[in-house]
Formats: sequence, structure tokens, C-alpha cells
Amino acid sequence: MNHKTTAPDEPENLFLINECGEAFKETDLAEETVSSEVMFRGHVFTVEKNEVLLHDGTRAPREIVRHNGGAAILPLDEDGYVYMVRQYRCPFQKVLLEIPAGKMEPDEDPKLCAIRELKEETGLEACTVESLGYIYPTPGYCSEVLYLFLATDLWKGESCPDTGEFINVHRIPLRILLRMIHNGEISDAKTIVALLKAARRLGV
Repeated sequence: MNHKTTAPDEPENLFLINECGEAFKETDLAEETVSSEVMFRGHVFTVEKNEVLLHDGTRAPREIVRHNGGAAILPLDEDGYVYMVRQYRCPFQKVLLEIPAGKMEPDEDPKLCAIRELKEETGLEACTVESLGYIYPTPGYCSEVLYLFLATDLWKGESCPDTGEFINVHRIPLRILLRMIHNGEISDAKTIVALLKAARRLGV
């Protein structure tokens, strides 16, 4: 018996079957917003309560956090070390190891935001800043887009963290950080994605 095999790098199309025994069309997956109400407006984000129309004619509630987005930057020196920051994260009641990052101002250029956060948190500046793409950290309920960058050709200046921001800076080899990801010692999503993307680009 002959079986069709899929190449390791070829994606498989797996579909959720509808009641007619057919795969949903892409257009059937879309939702139309029919009403929206702002429930909370804060300094960092806004919360909306929306009602959407589904392809089958039914309606469903959606709670959405509207966020201006942010930028994160991975500073890598010529010796293969990454400058990381450790800071307390109140929602999780713990200190996390992360790459420098921060929220964008309305209409701010993501690259300029990343460069600013790099200097504020570490005192570093970079001659070369390259894009590592972007991610949707929590697409199920939040509109935040997080832009990732790789900074090289570094030089040291003076850090100037935001008021109320207390940070320790650590210089750690990229190879060690990759091991820490797989050991579960790094749990911050943006940091994991940026480290893996940078390692892939650099052939580490």
C-alpha cells in the first residue's frame, strides 16, 4: 500500500470539519464587530467589551485589551554575550530575566522605541539595529504588537531607567541563554522568541 508522505519542512493542512463534513473557508473564520463599548481607560491600555457576528449568524461577546504596542531589543556584543535585565513583575510576583523592552508611544517608530529602551535600561547604544520581526504576545484578547530587534556594535553610556523602575543588568553568553530556555529558567515569551530568532540568524 502506498502512503503519501509529507516532507519535514512542508506544513500539513489540518482542518476542523463543519457540520456538513467540509473544512471551514477562511472567510467563515472572520468575525464582524457589531458593537463596542470602552469599559476601562488606563495609562497603559484600554479595555473594550465587544459583540461580534459569526459566520453562522450567531453573536458572541469579546473582551479586548487595546494596547499601543511595544518594542524589545537583544543587545549582543562582539564576544557573543547578551545584556539581559532582571526586574520584578508585579502580575507574577517574581523577578524575571528579560531582554530590554518597553511600550511605544502613540504613532512612535518601533525601532526608535527599542533604541530608547536599550539606553534607558542598560546604558548601551548600538551602531547596528536590525529587525527580528514582530509577534502578537496574547492574540486571544489583546491587540498588542511587539517588535523585536537585534543590536550589535555596542558601546556603553549611562543608563536612565524610568521613575519607579529598578533593574539589574547581566551579561550572559548567548549559548548559555539558549540552554536556560530549554531548562525552563527563562519564561518571558518575547525574550525566548528573540533569543531563538537571533541564534538562528547567527547560526548558533
